[in-house]
Amino acid sequence: MVELQAASMAMAAMFVLGVVAWLISLAKRDVSIVDSFWSLFFLAGVLVYAWYATTLGSRATLLLVLVSLWALRLAGYLTWRNWGEPEDRRYQAIRVRNQPGFEWKSLYLVFGLQALLAAIITAPLLAGMGGSHALNFLDLAGLALWVIGFGFETVGDWQLARFKSRPANRRQVLDRGLWRYTRHPNYFGEATLWWGYYLIAAAAGGWWTIFAPLLMTYLLLRISGVSLLEQDIHERRPDYRDYIKRTNAFLPGPPKEAV
Repeated sequence: MVELQAASMAMAAMFVLGVVAWLISLAKRDVSIVDSFWSLFFLAGVLVYAWYATTLGSRATLLLVLVSLWALRLAGYLTWRNWGEPEDRRYQAIRVRNQPGFEWKSLYLVFGLQALLAAIITAPLLAGMGGSHALNFLDLAGLALWVIGFGFETVGDWQLARFKSRPANRRQVLDRGLWRYTRHPNYFGEATLWWGYYLIAAAAGGWWTIFAPLLMTYLLLRISGVSLLEQDIHERRPDYRDYIKRTNAFLPGPPKEAV
């Protein structure tokens, strides 16, 4: 009963946060702001779960720290990256397809949908924070996966930001650093750390939440991540076709020319 109440209140908190983000987007005429709020939906959820936890044990504290680090870093980075930029072309396309009245439709098409997805994907965090099992090897394995994922995401974002800051790299392809081994180290890192959360949840008995990392991985690969980003990127960066031929899309691996 407590878990159900916590899940309901967490979902409510995420939808309230989504409405706040939507109101900001109306003022800015830019729904790209939802990217900055994406990780904050999960932070809101885990804070609610912590509030409802009977005791904030070692596992709950670990998850609270990990989610806070990930959420605040990602939200801060995306806000900085998008500051002063026009609305992301992905959202521009959604805006065009859903006229007239996109301003109102975006409440459920963009902000409501992302809040709902976050509420579903946050299941391992609820299971992990509510579990009473002692810390075990699965927690350590989950933490190791999280560190790897967080490292890939953070370093990948930093390398890309540094690359884009140089005018000479305009329309060029970043194929150095982590980007030499995977075309999307940030997406790989995001998926990996969510599998880390899942292992921590499994250590608490939350095996059933496996749908959450599977859904997150699918979204990153097929919906909002790799597939969507690469639909027309070769038009903006002519060398990207060659980059695709020699570099794995998701899982890191040696460049094919080096095999």
